[in-house]
Amino acid sequence: MLSKKLHFLFLLLTISLFSCAQKPITGAEQTNLYFSKLEGNKIGIVANQTSRIGNIHLVDSLLNAGFDLVKVFSPEHGFRGSAEAGAIIDSDIDSKTGLPIISLYGSNKKPKMDDLKGIDILIFDIQDVGVRFYTYISTLTYVMEACAENNIPLLIFDRPNPNAHYIDGPILEKKFQSFVGLLPIPVVHGMTLGEMALMINGEKWLTNQVQCKLEVIQIQHYNHQTIYQLPVSPSPNLPNDNAIALYPSLCFFEGTNISIGRGTDFPFEVFGYPNLQNKDFSFKPKSISGKSEHPLFENQICFGIDLRKFTNNGNRLYKLDLQYIIDIYNSYPDKSNFFTDYFNLLAGTDKLHNQIKAGLSEVEIRKSWEADLNEFKLKRYKYILYRD
Repeated sequence: MLSKKLHFLFLLLTISLFSCAQKPITGAEQTNLYFSKLEGNKIGIVANQTSRIGNIHLVDSLLNAGFDLVKVFSPEHGFRGSAEAGAIIDSDIDSKTGLPIISLYGSNKKPKMDDLKGIDILIFDIQDVGVRFYTYISTLTYVMEACAENNIPLLIFDRPNPNAHYIDGPILEKKFQSFVGLLPIPVVHGMTLGEMALMINGEKWLTNQVQCKLEVIQIQHYNHQTIYQLPVSPSPNLPNDNAIALYPSLCFFEGTNISIGRGTDFPFEVFGYPNLQNKDFSFKPKSISGKSEHPLFENQICFGIDLRKFTNNGNRLYKLDLQYIIDIYNSYPDKSNFFTDYFNLLAGTDKLHNQIKAGLSEVEIRKSWEADLNEFKLKRYKYILYRD
């Protein structure tokens, strides 16, 4: 058994070093740092389609190396990442490996005691995009809480955050907590999931202030200014780097009656609605299995703004762009039906909604975040693993 693991370790290291050079090397790729920690343990893993070592899924890698992997936990979009946003995910059996899959995005979003029985150590390896309302961070929070309550150590294989180069947005207020926002952090927090896990522990944000026994396998050749192109789409409606860059700004439209291109091949790269005036660009949302079964304005022509060339032209966002939503709200004919209740959950506050309705400028709105953001940055600094 040991010789098999050593042979597989050498193979993975060779693949990793050949392909990565001085590019970021993820925690999962550094098998020499964690194989010994897994030896002799029954292992559970929180994983999805992004959990990979090169082109090999981490689950397959661990099984091929002879480790005793007993259970998989899957987040929103499922283990293979094929379910649309908000779709209820049921627990199942993985057809490829025969492993039981426990859904953490269905009727239960936190592992139960029975789910964790027989597990000696839990691995968390998921690619995040650094935005509070992207639900993998909520899954991490609940997994940490369950591990703490059941005395199971958690091993996080860290991955780069493609939006780690800036921090922005309002801090979540407790009364607006939901699965799209559990923690008192800004919309764009500038941390990897490994760093965020350290912060969750250090600030005692888990229920009853429990703390998880935690270890982070750090990324090599990486800091928060590193430009990182994701090798695998993190979810069905974030298909490329441009959508990931625009997601923090455009996702606010999910709490309005404006389409952000769900039901097209370019979600989170466009926005608009059927009656928007004086726009040459148009798109028609359609039902797409696994991505958007029933998108807003299905089969209707929408007019709007096309941002598909944004990052392709070398641009990089360094702040939330509120001007998109301010401008379209100001031109919207039925302002009383512009916002939905979901908007405040995304924003983590009702202040932003009220500020836009009151006609405040982007500069004035951003000024209202300043003190809270400065306080967060000071708190965050204690948990940063990757100095610029």
